[in-house]
Amino acid sequence: MLRPILLAAVSVFAVSACASAPPVLSSQALVMASMETAPAGARGDAADDPVLWLQPQDAAKSLILGTNKQEGLVVYNLDGSEAARLPIGLINNVDLRQSAERSFDVAVASNDQVNAISVFLVDRATGTVSHRGDVPTGRLEPYGICSGREDGRGLVGVTYKDGTVEIWSVSASPTELTGELLKTAKLATQLEGCVFDEAQGLLFVGEEDQGLWKMAYPDAAPVPEQIDVVGGAAGLVADVEGVSLWRGKDGAGWLVVSAQSDNRFVVYDRKAPHTPMGSFSIGENAALGIDAVTHTDGLDVFSGALPSYPRGILTVQDDGNPKSGQDQNFKVVSWADIEQALGLPVLEAE
Repeated sequence: MLRPILLAAVSVFAVSACASAPPVLSSQALVMASMETAPAGARGDAADDPVLWLQPQDAAKSLILGTNKQEGLVVYNLDGSEAARLPIGLINNVDLRQSAERSFDVAVASNDQVNAISVFLVDRATGTVSHRGDVPTGRLEPYGICSGREDGRGLVGVTYKDGTVEIWSVSASPTELTGELLKTAKLATQLEGCVFDEAQGLLFVGEEDQGLWKMAYPDAAPVPEQIDVVGGAAGLVADVEGVSLWRGKDGAGWLVVSAQSDNRFVVYDRKAPHTPMGSFSIGENAALGIDAVTHTDGLDVFSGALPSYPRGILTVQDDGNPKSGQDQNFKVVSWADIEQALGLPVLEAE
């Protein structure tokens, strides 16, 4: 695969957006995608959220799972070709955690057709993705979703348009599927993207019109704490959509957030006080015939090594291919290019 060419200068911030003296937003960096998937299918607003599944024996056989919110789950090979399609319902977000002690991995998706957490098994040897079943949430329209795993237990965060955050325990295997609601937190307005940071005991959540939050999910009653606000100097704008982590060792790394309405991605330090590190857009790669990325909904960061991507990748939903609502798909950007564009320290991956 060809690597993208860096297009613009570094964009940096002096201090955290939450500090008493707010930073000054400097020029925005620009990178290019070096791969795009086939369209998710369906007309209009279809694609929404991706996640990378690593094939443990041969990284070249890894997969990208993407949602088509008019149909179900679409599975892609690393060259962007479609590998499988599971038309199981109107799923919006998808996430997974891998576990070496099992012969399968578990992916979860928010399914507002049946108001449930849809659960998928991924065979660690073959990469076959199958729909295991659904865990009803008991609430209308589960919207965003994220997956965590600690102490041998699967965790699922579910977000809703009324500002509710739920934390579930979900256990799945070829012979078992159970789910238990553990706790609930509440923000004021519509939520979507979220990501578990198990190393720090945190759940990061995007409130679409308000900003970025974190909460200590192990607490009996997690209390949301705001990290950044929409309209601040860091460049975060509505809608705050996808949220993901580049995971370094010992809790180091970067938090990446989609600022949808300005075709922008804002990067923060994973560790408190979550200093803004810069922002970037994804421009056209004319040499490869890949259009620019606009109005991203969901995104996923993978910090492991992949063929042609030794520092990992960022995978994002693209609203238009090339026009809004036309052949929506997913684009892949080398994390090394983002590091270079923003002048990020090169950390050791988790």
